[in-house]
Amino acid sequence: MNITAELHKMQQSLWLDNITREILDNGVLQKYIQELSITGLTSNPTIFDEAIGKTGAYDAGIRAKAQAGAHGESLFVDLALEDLRRAAALFLPIHQATGGRDGWVSMEVSPLLADDASATLAAAATIHAQAQLPNLYVKIPGTPAGITAIESAIFAGIPINVTLLFSREQYLAAAEAYLRGIERRIAAGLDPAISSVASLFVSRWDRAVSTQALPEALRDRLGIAVATRAYVAYRRLLDSPRWRKLAAAGARPQRLLWASTGTKDPKLNPSLYVEALAAPDTVNTMPEKTLLAFAASGKLSGSLPSDGGDCESTLQQFKQAGVDIDALATTLQHEGAASFVKSWQELMDLIATKSKALATK
Repeated sequence: MNITAELHKMQQSLWLDNITREILDNGVLQKYIQELSITGLTSNPTIFDEAIGKTGAYDAGIRAKAQAGAHGESLFVDLALEDLRRAAALFLPIHQATGGRDGWVSMEVSPLLADDASATLAAAATIHAQAQLPNLYVKIPGTPAGITAIESAIFAGIPINVTLLFSREQYLAAAEAYLRGIERRIAAGLDPAISSVASLFVSRWDRAVSTQALPEALRDRLGIAVATRAYVAYRRLLDSPRWRKLAAAGARPQRLLWASTGTKDPKLNPSLYVEALAAPDTVNTMPEKTLLAFAASGKLSGSLPSDGGDCESTLQQFKQAGVDIDALATTLQHEGAASFVKSWQELMDLIATKSKALATK
């Protein structure tokens, strides 16, 4: 059994944090599904910006849509959904075989809407209706406005991938929104089996404190400690009477997903976060480079402790070293949202430039 299959045996799903038309056309995604146990994928504005900007694979599609009068965000959504429909078709057998637990792809709402709950909900509903896919998550950021939109989206029956979560508290806010949405569906006599994942970003923590004067023993341990703390909260929620009541009514657990699991420091083991965050009932979405490194030389030494192990003592040491965990979580979420806005704006500029250049050819 290969190492990626070992993670599935542990009840953790492996998703690819990438989508390009190239890996769809050349069969690489299908190979990852067959050989490396990939059972889903995620996308974001940065991924699409790089994919569209660095290859000509999208030029024909941009030309045709521009000539038909499409432009800007609507052109991009059409383009992205073409890729995601193809990927979703590859994962559909997995989705069906797992009863909808796995086999998902994800599409992000415009990050420009991160502080507007009603506009975010409207955008999520539009993407969900346009895609017409049983295994598509719409990604909504876990900002304060996003949390409001998430509850409403779940109540409306839209599967949601909550993104840009950085702490236990941010995760619990997303989980609470999910639970309220499900409870509202049950009260309204609606099917409570609406799927969701909550994506906690890991490596950005260690990058954020990499220039601080920390004890050597704490280097590259913050992200894992924060993630472990969130995992403890996740396991407690699944054991709670509130959740058991919803599960008995047919609700599905909102799985915790590890995002940003590629290492930024070339000196580190590229599989660091994958190996450390192996845990049942979770998802790890990783870049291709991380996936291939883990498949080639990754090692597993057990599961993440459901009681948190030494995570709280580790976080206390960071606090004593001057790291304000709560303040940094807020900063990281703001910076993450700003980064996606920047990528989105660059993506819209790129599409406008390419549309103009290609429309006359």
